[in-house]
Amino acid sequence: MRFVVIGASAAGINAIRKLRELNPNSEITLISKDKDIYSRCILYHHLKGIRDLKKLSFVEVNFIEKNRVEWIKGKEVIGLDTVSQKVKLDNGEEVDYDKLLIASGAHSFIPKIMGIEGVKNIVGFRNFEDVEEIEKLLPHVKDIVIMGGGLVGIDVAAGLLHKNKNLYLVEMGDRMLPIQLDKHSATVYEKAFEKEGLKQYYSNGIALVGSENGVVKRVVLKNGKILPCDLLISAAGIRSNIEFLKESDVSCDNNGLLFDEKGETNIPNIYGAGDVSGRAPIWPVAVKEGIIAAYNMSGIEKSMDDFFASKATMNFLGIPTMSLGITSGYDESYIEEIDLDNLGNYKKIIHKDGVIHGAILQGDLSYAGILTQLIRLKIDVSKVKKRLFDIDYSDFFHTTENFEFTYDEVK
Repeated sequence: MRFVVIGASAAGINAIRKLRELNPNSEITLISKDKDIYSRCILYHHLKGIRDLKKLSFVEVNFIEKNRVEWIKGKEVIGLDTVSQKVKLDNGEEVDYDKLLIASGAHSFIPKIMGIEGVKNIVGFRNFEDVEEIEKLLPHVKDIVIMGGGLVGIDVAAGLLHKNKNLYLVEMGDRMLPIQLDKHSATVYEKAFEKEGLKQYYSNGIALVGSENGVVKRVVLKNGKILPCDLLISAAGIRSNIEFLKESDVSCDNNGLLFDEKGETNIPNIYGAGDVSGRAPIWPVAVKEGIIAAYNMSGIEKSMDDFFASKATMNFLGIPTMSLGITSGYDESYIEEIDLDNLGNYKKIIHKDGVIHGAILQGDLSYAGILTQLIRLKIDVSKVKKRLFDIDYSDFFHTTENFEFTYDEVK
């Protein structure tokens, strides 16, 4: 049996680990454009100068050798023949597979803004090559505009603070991290970043890129404000790496590769995991998708119990924050409950019909484990006679006479 994995990030690498565990005698081949294994979640640590490439790695030094992996590194997959079961590489080589995992990830999205075409000093922030390009440009630039105030944009901002540059953040939403945070928790971060020198523009976007001699020099916001800019970093989203599937019969939608809770695509022997779905799964979900796919590739049926679940943990400027489940976009039928103490510890729970659907914690995160279980297991908290913020495990993981709070299996 030959397993082939495309992509050397969270989903692909963790799939390989599980594949080797379950298939000690099979061949495993890894194909990746990357020449190194590193965590994209902490790329900004390299910008800050606190981690080198070696310390960005999330695997042991001898991972490839220990797991007996044939690694075809620095090569791009450009095509797929699902009939003959061959992967086509950019060097003309073809790789046979019995089972294939597509964990090819995603790339930075550069919006089509007026004046942006062909202009230099515009960089994404997705791969280590992007980090290297930014670091190469840093000594020669003064004004840096970050386009996008989501997790990637804030990573960039955190990495560039104290670089003696003028930093500007432009976000279409009305606050920082609009998907993960509410107005209160976002404002805490906004004030902290403002204190560190980051200028922020919300409910806005870039309407025009101005350049001189082919190099960006300014950006014009939709409200007409002009910002000086000699380096524009796009953190405005990602696009799935599915170009090589265009001529194949593997099903994709506008977001990316389609696969089910087992990791199975519409084609036998082909599986998917991670960012290639275009659903922006965070690191723990991508890891789990890779592991689940590996089980099913090995003939052991398993499913995601929290498929595409939303959970984000962050700690910018020493302020720990966690976002769980649904935290935005819900209607008036949901109830919000808030707890804020005099130390600034903030808790918000979103629930409906006795079931908690989302939560935000900032400061003290000790309640996160309980909330995660309450949300994942859809436990009816209306039967617990306590404040939502005082519930503990004993309230729902035990047996009573009428079995009202019994949850025998915690997956």
